[in-house]
Amino acid sequence: MSRTSHAYSAPDLSALAKSLKRELEARAQVPGHVELLNMLTRAVGYRNYQHFKASRAAEDRLANPPTIEAEPAVDFRRVELTARCFAGTDTLMRWPGKLNQQQLALWVLWSFLPAGEEMPEKTVNEVLSRHNGFSDHVLIRRELVNMGLLSRTRDCRLYRRMEKRPPPEARELIRLVTGRRRSA
Repeated sequence: MSRTSHAYSAPDLSALAKSLKRELEARAQVPGHVELLNMLTRAVGYRNYQHFKASRAAEDRLANPPTIEAEPAVDFRRVELTARCFAGTDTLMRWPGKLNQQQLALWVLWSFLPAGEEMPEKTVNEVLSRHNGFSDHVLIRRELVNMGLLSRTRDCRLYRRMEKRPPPEARELIRLVTGRRRSA
């Protein structure tokens, strides 16, 4: 078992010595290792050695906050290949053959659904049909539900867009597709 060293300091050495003397005199026999650790840490204001260790660990975490991981780089080749399925429009002209491209395309279609409101199946179908050039809005709706981007009631009458942060490639593809629509 590896040892972790903990810095120990006492603001008043005399008070530390007096506290240790009192605790040692109150014992009938010589204290063990853990008992000594507890005495030392109680002498400087902690409940016990575990409290001391937990406090030091928290102090270290606060002094050295974890670094925020950089967002993964965008795979522009994947975005480009999926963008071809939109053929320069905001309409998915063909269903991509690869799963990772299908998922990116679904994020774009997800972005067209209104946020924060329940919609009847007919409304969802209308939105998906408007952005679907191969006439299979049922496939898209089902895949959006399977991917967790769309939820539905048990009777499949009401749908709700699930609010999630799209992955970097999806954000780039959404920007690319919706940017084309604005400039058209």
